[in-house]
Amino acid sequence: MQALSTIIVDDEDLARRGLALRLKQIPGIDIVAECSNGQQALQAIAEHEPDLLFLDIQMPGMDGFQVLSELQADTLPMVVFVTAYDTYAVDAFKVHAVDYILKPIDDQRLEEAVERAHRFNEQRASARDKAKLMDLVMGMTGANAQTVEAMAESGRQGWPDKLTVRDGNAIHFIKTADITWIDAAGDYMCIHAAGKTHIMRVTMKELEAMLDPAQFLRVHRSTIVNALEITGAESLDSGEYLLHLDSGARIKVSRGYRDRVRALLGS
Repeated sequence: MQALSTIIVDDEDLARRGLALRLKQIPGIDIVAECSNGQQALQAIAEHEPDLLFLDIQMPGMDGFQVLSELQADTLPMVVFVTAYDTYAVDAFKVHAVDYILKPIDDQRLEEAVERAHRFNEQRASARDKAKLMDLVMGMTGANAQTVEAMAESGRQGWPDKLTVRDGNAIHFIKTADITWIDAAGDYMCIHAAGKTHIMRVTMKELEAMLDPAQFLRVHRSTIVNALEITGAESLDSGEYLLHLDSGARIKVSRGYRDRVRALLGS
């Protein structure tokens, strides 16, 4: 468990020191600063960028809510309010507080608040990691967010065994095992499967991302071939390949993709 960098803010010296002593007994907490007023808190937050803030509400000069109002959303730590008054609970959760603890502090409630902060932090980190991964995959494949989500879902459940193609008001389901090859025609993809050709409005990169890369091979900027349908290949004088498919189709492999085909054919 990664320790949460923590700042304690309370204008009462005994309360602040008592809370610090209790928190030091709880694993996963690293106290980086203790503050006696709102202004000190703002300075400490700017300096340490903490994960967690234990914040009193009623303080002279600047109360706890005013402290939070001075912070930008991207610098706002998780907040656990610690106060002697229960009248602020609704307002506390309006500002998305992780927890709200009443004084005198019960040790079990304090531990529960820390556990909740850890869970919240893990969820937040997971969301950030997912966003970074989405951006990375979108940048690599050119696919949109919806397609990347579909890729992730198919990765969890296995590659989809069918594609959905809309034709006016009709909907067709194409078994991926039946697909022989795919080629681009402007903004559309022509999917050749089971002796028929289906038209799908999707980019080549988006469609490629929906198919199992172990089975479907990109052989040209505008062509994908089902590797299981390849019955042979011939080398052309230009150094390119001409693939023979079980359907009788002949597909040319462009120079940019011939190394992938060589690896597949073991040549």
